Amino acid sequence: MSDFISSAWSWYVIAIVVFGLVYCAFVLIGAAKHKVVYDASGQVDKTTGHVWDGDLRELNNPLPRWWLMLFIITLVFAVAYFALYPGLGDYKGKLNWSQTGQLEAEMTKAKAEQDKIFAAFKNASIEDLARDPKAHAIGERLFLNNCAACHGSDAHGAKGFPNLTDNDWIHGGSPDKIVETITHGRRGQMPVMAPAVGTPEEVRQVANYVLSLSGSGHNSILAELGKPKFKQVCAACHGADGKGNQAIGAPNLSDKIWLHGWGEEAIINMVNKGKLNVMPAQDARLSADQIKVVASYVWSLSHPVQTADAK
Repeated sequence: MSDFISSAWSWYVIAIVVFGLVYCAFVLIGAAKHKVVYDASGQVDKTTGHVWDGDLRELNNPLPRWWLMLFIITLVFAVAYFALYPGLGDYKGKLNWSQTGQLEAEMTKAKAEQDKIFAAFKNASIEDLARDPKAHAIGERLFLNNCAACHGSDAHGAKGFPNLTDNDWIHGGSPDKIVETITHGRRGQMPVMAPAVGTPEEVRQVANYVLSLSGSGHNSILAELGKPKFKQVCAACHGADGKGNQAIGAPNLSDKIWLHGWGEEAIINMVNKGKLNVMPAQDARLSADQIKVVASYVWSLSHPVQTADAK
């Protein structure tokens, strides 16, 4: 890319800008001059001398003074602007202003204001923040801006995106776990298990056994046949009783909550193809104080509490 960068481009831009200003000034001066012309009889000729169709003449009236002043002010403003601000090639201007500098200044100011707000929350627990109406409102706004795209504005989630309003947690729903999840993200993987389970019929049997764990509709004969294979292959992650393991992010299969779809076909598809879910880390987008406040909001969704202003 450096091969295309040369100081000649800066001078090229400067030349175009300066030429434009000088040309505008030249045209303005020419238009401002009102040359008095006399005809053969000694009378003042108020035309430009151009004649069309024998008798159609162009008048040579001067520009209105107010209009002329507007042009002059525009030129003066342009010269002052290019002296103070960048616009002449790589010249930075007397004020040394830049969009990046303005953005950084505004971000610094916004962070200072933000720090004042979050300072009041620093020593409070997640539970206490959930009861604080101000913290709750800020947490809700942060959630809507950063989390609702996946989990929904009501936090009820969707297929593939967990519902945050119930008590079914893949990695744990304690305040510390929620902070950990928001901060570092999560990577959940269900490997392709079909080769370990066996034939397509055996996969179907295991799927029916999984359905039986939650009391969902299933084929009891197939479920009984799939039980040994489940305990042999699947129990290592989901537990012998199918209640999952939050330490490794293995979902509970016995609670009728299905993240990726319900039914025999959906479970067979999961066993055959596996699944990779990623919850992106938010520590690059949110500060530690913001994460703490949004975590308190998320925690309150599954632990309804009475805010201070509602008492």
